[in-house]
Amino acid sequence: MTAPKNEAPPLEAAALDALRAQAVEEIGGCSDLSALGELQRKYLGKQGVLAGWLARLPSLPPEQRPVLGQGVNRLKKELTELIAGRESALERAALESAMGGPFDASLPPAPQERGSLHPLTQVTREIEDLFVSMGYQVADGPEIETDWHNFEALNIPPDHPARDSQDTFYIRGPGRLVMRTHTSPVQVRALERLKPPLRAIAPGKVFRNEATDASHEHTFHQLEGLVVDKGVSVAHLISSMKTLLRGIFRRELEIRLRPGFFPFVEPGFELDARCPFCSTGCSVCKQSRWIELLPCGLVHPNVLRASGVDPDEWSGFAFGLGLSRLVMLRFGITDVRLLLSGDLRFLEQF
Repeated sequence: MTAPKNEAPPLEAAALDALRAQAVEEIGGCSDLSALGELQRKYLGKQGVLAGWLARLPSLPPEQRPVLGQGVNRLKKELTELIAGRESALERAALESAMGGPFDASLPPAPQERGSLHPLTQVTREIEDLFVSMGYQVADGPEIETDWHNFEALNIPPDHPARDSQDTFYIRGPGRLVMRTHTSPVQVRALERLKPPLRAIAPGKVFRNEATDASHEHTFHQLEGLVVDKGVSVAHLISSMKTLLRGIFRRELEIRLRPGFFPFVEPGFELDARCPFCSTGCSVCKQSRWIELLPCGLVHPNVLRASGVDPDEWSGFAFGLGLSRLVMLRFGITDVRLLLSGDLRFLEQF
């Protein structure tokens, strides 16, 4: 006796029901994700049990193939859903075990506070972008320097007060090493490595052996600038400094040059800018209406010679900008020690 049309043969249908019961029992009793993966491959894989059933379809009479094929596909869909549900349950149980209690995935996450750039980083990046747009490159150098790069090559003689241990941190050990007292050594290294013509700035951390107070710190930040080319004059220096101040304060500022002595420039100047915060005098400019901003001047011929550059052929200008002081002016900070304090109450304002 043959099975009625559109029905699976009784033996085939019974075997499929038995297979379903076995699979449901195994999946429901599975307590391990790796074991669950094995069951998935066993029943639903390319070489699995249901794939074997589908491979037998061509051997059946044509009228029985659709019915058995539909039954196998229904079982395949049912087992897929059972495995997915069991996997979700096992993952949830593992998460709750790791967290030590129930976990509600619908709860919103804990708020995450966004960080911000340090004010020193903000201003440094602004100045770097400004000078890069003017054709400068950003140079860097070591914070532990040789006596040669920090003093000798910058025309600072052995008896200069800056060499005193009261002003300089000396490193014990072989060689004469110091914590760099300014970023000027980077200009020496740039001249040695790159050779003129060149335009470069060197922002970085410097160190001075001095007592700390609201306006003095043993560690602070400077930015050194250097241009070496043919025919460089004070006019080029003034033009570049005006561009710098316009980029920093976002307005045109009146400037003045006062004579100043610095061993590595000749002639040397103190550059002052008209106070951008007042018109009659304030605490920032100490009622003078002028702010002393940066030392600058034409590069001393001895500095060029020390770096292997002929001063008869090349000339240049250099300037040093106190980044820490500039940041204090920009944001109205009254104590330089706050910049490197790591106090989040201070940093969160920026």
